[in-house]
Amino acid sequence: MTATPLIGLSTASVYPESTAHAFGWAASLGYDAVEVMVGIDALSQQVDAVKKLSDHHRVPICAVHAPCLLFTQRVWGTDPWVKLEKSAEMAHAVGADVVVVHPPFRWQKDYAAGFVEGIASLEARTGIAFAVENMYPWRASSRRGMEMYLPGWDPSEQDYAHTTIDLSHAAIARSDVVEMAQRMGETLRHVHLTDGSGSAKDEHLVPGRGIMGAAGFLEHLAGTGFAGHVVLEINTRRAAGRAERELDLTESLEFARTHLGVTTP
Repeated sequence: MTATPLIGLSTASVYPESTAHAFGWAASLGYDAVEVMVGIDALSQQVDAVKKLSDHHRVPICAVHAPCLLFTQRVWGTDPWVKLEKSAEMAHAVGADVVVVHPPFRWQKDYAAGFVEGIASLEARTGIAFAVENMYPWRASSRRGMEMYLPGWDPSEQDYAHTTIDLSHAAIARSDVVEMAQRMGETLRHVHLTDGSGSAKDEHLVPGRGIMGAAGFLEHLAGTGFAGHVVLEINTRRAAGRAERELDLTESLEFARTHLGVTTP
């Protein structure tokens, strides 16, 4: 029997609601799994609490997103390698097989200098796949952006064993996601399904509402036999209330199932 992708919900998709609410949404709407974004929500940093949420709602955790955003620079300390070690420990404890990680910021020079080799070493030691995510040049407008990540924002250009494609980040970088997936080949392990308009903002639109050709991208993945994780990571902060948030989360799940050709459970 051919394996099919696991369709998950990122806890970031329900912000400003909590990590606990994300598990509730995933269970009620029928998502296959949850990706835990370790962030400023204190509950997201607690392994036991996250495990209890997964058990209570009977929704498995497919991935842990390491705290490597600008606003999580002090979550789990300031040493980036310690953050990744802790992410692997959480992944083991909750049954996840992937840790999503961003490439280092350019000012993290020591971290960046040994990043590719360090990620490989972590994978060998922990048995967890560290899927490095595509980022983007920083730009204030339509002008050419600055490289803010080392060894680079495009993980397809580095020797990583596992990678992640985020469609909102690709929109900012004006990257063709099908071509990126082809460059990544079998290293592509994880997808953040979302969308973008091509502006300089990291929009995380509901898939299909931007210009990234999300439907065609999913159909390309299905055609290659992709059997990794497809996690909805959308922005619902401006939702007028729970009803509007539910519509966005439901539409996103149906979009993923339709274009991956996955039967609704």
